[in-house]
Amino acid sequence: MDVKTLRLRQELPLKDKIKLSLEKITTWYEYWEGKVYVAFSGGKDSTVLLDLVRSKYPDVPAVFVDTGLEYPEIKEFVKSVDNVSWIKPKIPFHKVIGKYGYPVISKTVSMAISRYNNTTSQKQREYRLNGGMKGENAGVIPHKYRYLLNAPFKISEKCCDVMKKAPSHAYNCKSGRMAFTGEMAKDSNNRREQYLKYGCNAISKTHPKSTPLGFWTESDIWEYIHSKDIPYSRIYDIGYDRTGCMFCMFGVHLEKEPNRFQRMAITHPKHYRFCMEKLELREVLGYMNIPYKPFNQTKIEGF
Repeated sequence: MDVKTLRLRQELPLKDKIKLSLEKITTWYEYWEGKVYVAFSGGKDSTVLLDLVRSKYPDVPAVFVDTGLEYPEIKEFVKSVDNVSWIKPKIPFHKVIGKYGYPVISKTVSMAISRYNNTTSQKQREYRLNGGMKGENAGVIPHKYRYLLNAPFKISEKCCDVMKKAPSHAYNCKSGRMAFTGEMAKDSNNRREQYLKYGCNAISKTHPKSTPLGFWTESDIWEYIHSKDIPYSRIYDIGYDRTGCMFCMFGVHLEKEPNRFQRMAITHPKHYRFCMEKLELREVLGYMNIPYKPFNQTKIEGF
């Protein structure tokens, strides 16, 4: 698929997007002869996806990865949904960051820093700094983040692999089912590239998956929810627009104050103290010069 086609799909009215998504859902369901499931995070995107899939195939199961990093409001909502299997990672988050390192900036940057620090190959280190001979720069550490090479803590992108992907792949193998996920091209550059390469149904990938909402936008998600009066997690009603892992630092450097951690100090003080003190995120955020101290409560939406 080319960029123009993606843009045209993103500009479609919601009714046409729903129709196209249902076509992709049907194709995936029939290809795998009904051996499918919905990867359900409890967030708004996967909530819409689950409603779409079950509008046509009511018996499709949902699977929730209980990493221990979800907002309590997310878990509360997931418990209210029928036919959801809960699975867990083998290693808790504190052991993942202890073994591999903290997730900072983005998956791409964390991976590049980790690979630079964990190789003795001068050639590989040179590549991480300057790219390849032919102008290749995939996996090169941007200049503005190279100060992290000297950080007094380990950095890695491995948390997602261990906490989410590994238990999901184990479920795939055990059940023989293939996943629908709520990923959208607008979520990140990596997801956009993947969508352009594979489209909605990535059958040829090493780990096949379907992303029927790949060409949707956030406004489409909320329009769908409100127009159909679908229940969703109340986490969004207290000012959060991001509901991934509570202690993940990917992208926090781009957030305006109050950022996710400053907001957490007000809305979830126990979780805030745990991540700052026990997980030592205070030291990581401080080193990166990212605000983390509690923000003025009166300036936080909903409080």
